[in-house]
Amino acid sequence: MASQLSDEALRDQRSQFHPFTSLTDLMADGPTVMTSGDGIRVRDVDGNEYIDGMAGLWCVNLGYGRREIVDAIAKQSERLSFFHTFNGMTTDVVAQCAEALLARAPVPMSRVFFGASGSDANETQLKLVWYYNNLRGKPEKKKVIARWNAYHGSGVATASLTGLPGMHTLFDLPKGPILHVSAPYYYRNAPDGMSERDFSRQLAKELEDVIEREGGETIAAFFAEAVMGAGGLIPPPEGYFDEIMPILKKHDILLVADEVVSGFGRLGTYWGSQSYGFEPDLITSAKGVTSGYFPMSVCFISPKVWNVIESEAAKAGLFGHGYTYSAHPVGAAAALAALKLIDDLNVVGNVADVGPYMLGALKDRLGQHAHVGDIRGKGLMLGIELMKDRGSKETFPMADRTGRQVLKAAAKRGLITRALGDTLVFAPPLIITRGDADEIVDRFAASVEDVLGTK
Repeated sequence: MASQLSDEALRDQRSQFHPFTSLTDLMADGPTVMTSGDGIRVRDVDGNEYIDGMAGLWCVNLGYGRREIVDAIAKQSERLSFFHTFNGMTTDVVAQCAEALLARAPVPMSRVFFGASGSDANETQLKLVWYYNNLRGKPEKKKVIARWNAYHGSGVATASLTGLPGMHTLFDLPKGPILHVSAPYYYRNAPDGMSERDFSRQLAKELEDVIEREGGETIAAFFAEAVMGAGGLIPPPEGYFDEIMPILKKHDILLVADEVVSGFGRLGTYWGSQSYGFEPDLITSAKGVTSGYFPMSVCFISPKVWNVIESEAAKAGLFGHGYTYSAHPVGAAAALAALKLIDDLNVVGNVADVGPYMLGALKDRLGQHAHVGDIRGKGLMLGIELMKDRGSKETFPMADRTGRQVLKAAAKRGLITRALGDTLVFAPPLIITRGDADEIVDRFAASVEDVLGTK
């Protein structure tokens, strides 16, 4: 196989340690080397063209080759390629970007803190939660609750928050005062016949039981994605956030909304929290803020938290946290261009239209397939869960790697999806049309049939 690889693939195969990649598969098959992209399509080194059904990694929301963002990056790189924000320094473009972001927050926010990735942003949020409670004289209030199936990053602390055991094994994680409760996975975890609302109440009861067991005075924060992404594309059941919000408020627990994927229009609202009607105390965002054109993350800090930080600043002294590339001016220029395009192209309105259309098309084509158990999603975050028997919800043997088989079949048909176990997911660029959605569904349905047969 290796002798058939391009020079670029061979060069990569012998030099790069890939993230989230099976080394066995990489050495056997080699990497796919992408070389160019335009709109919703990318091309590899061998000239094959693909519809990118995952917008890179949930991030190229505005598509490839956006001249407005490219020009903004080039112009800023020439004018001032880098300067830091340590010791009270900043740049004009960063100040403009911070103001623009605060103006787009779903609820009033006081400040933004910049980083380079969703992982480092959630690391920042964890430290802010602990910093906040130390400043207000509650040093015992440090435990943090996340959910199984959650994805909050791959650092030591954020991978501990992440509720995917495969990210814990062999890394000696989780570490720190991290607790987990059940995922809001209605299709898999709800008892037969239970309504979504009653399942939400059951989950809320579990959360409150954990808080009471640990002591509410020791619990600092609850981290939650609006829709779980890498953990299996899991939207919350009806009333989920309505049920848990009063519990968090009762026990003075901060809600950290992880909007790394769901922010900037992906769910058909500007923010995922708006789709589900909850008000976070802290918001983590990244990915879509620059449409993936430059590494940037943003932590939004509410007045509740900021007022404590500001009022205790003299006592606390220097704020001892930050990154070299926090508030990178080139990233800020890319973000300003992307934010303008989100508005000018009515991206949120497009997702509100095309997302439900694509979900309906998937259900029409595959909803009765013998090996398709559940089709779910919100906006342009969509998941199709495969199984051996849809009636009993019996899964395929893990060794079959059925999801990966479908993934490879889709690639042969010129479609990029992502396999999360045996759940195939789509998060395409937010600029797709209904016609694009039809093309994605056609190619995907054919790929499922290539592997699993027709209905």
